[in-house]
Amino acid sequence: MPRQAARRQHSRRNAARAVAAGAVTAAALGLAPLAHAAVPAPPAAPTAAGVSAAHDAAASSATLGTLSRFFARDGAVAAAKAQPRIEGATVPVYTLSPEFVAGKDGAPVATLDFLASKAVSADGQKASVWTARTGGDWKVVNIATGDDETRYAAEGQQKLGGGTVFREPQIDAWYVQRGDRVLPLDDDAVRAVGALGTTLDAYRARVHKAYGDKLPGSAYAKKGQAGGYGQEPAGAAEQQAAPAPQGGSGPLSTTSAAAAGGTALLLGAGAVVARRRLRRR
Repeated sequence: MPRQAARRQHSRRNAARAVAAGAVTAAALGLAPLAHAAVPAPPAAPTAAGVSAAHDAAASSATLGTLSRFFARDGAVAAAKAQPRIEGATVPVYTLSPEFVAGKDGAPVATLDFLASKAVSADGQKASVWTARTGGDWKVVNIATGDDETRYAAEGQQKLGGGTVFREPQIDAWYVQRGDRVLPLDDDAVRAVGALGTTLDAYRARVHKAYGDKLPGSAYAKKGQAGGYGQEPAGAAEQQAAPAPQGGSGPLSTTSAAAAGGTALLLGAGAVVARRRLRRR
């Protein structure tokens, strides 16, 4: 056999071995290899009527009463003087999609979790009021310190207008995605994808490697091990003792593991008061 032909055959054998080795490694990890995928459509957005109803729920007198107690919880201001108000627009909050992590063709990078409104007290404290569609109505399901949701929504639109602002709850990272670009919005996201961001394919590969074997229904999840996908993510909400507004329809629960920190929060008649607790893994 001529020397050049022998070299080509040797190269083909090495390439075949490499492909086979990669397949074995992926199988051993329980992960299917990801191929290049077309840019998916953006996630479904809430209707204008839904956003309006959510804003009304956040600005209701019952919610404002709860916010007064929330802002007064550490003695920073008297409840009677808190004078909370809802400021700015109510925004959709999206969370990294399990289908995207799994590599499902056409799956958007994130799915709608809840809507958030920024609340401000007379002494300048800020809180995020989370609303979700429950039993056919938009109701307040949580209150958390800070204004992450509305602030990152605004920053994301400045960076990539028309993009999807979403959160990767496992590391409490915020991003904005449009087309093939994923850009970081906070320090956690910068550590994950770099200051200049990454491609959608590269981001999909990263989260697939990190969480692909920890999705709902996986052996990891069935073992009940903490730290898996949707299990006690960083930034989980910590409940605080405070009375909820009156006049609701009984206990409710969020449908989002990300919003509830991995376990459903039981909600009194319309609101649970919560404080963010950031945890690093």
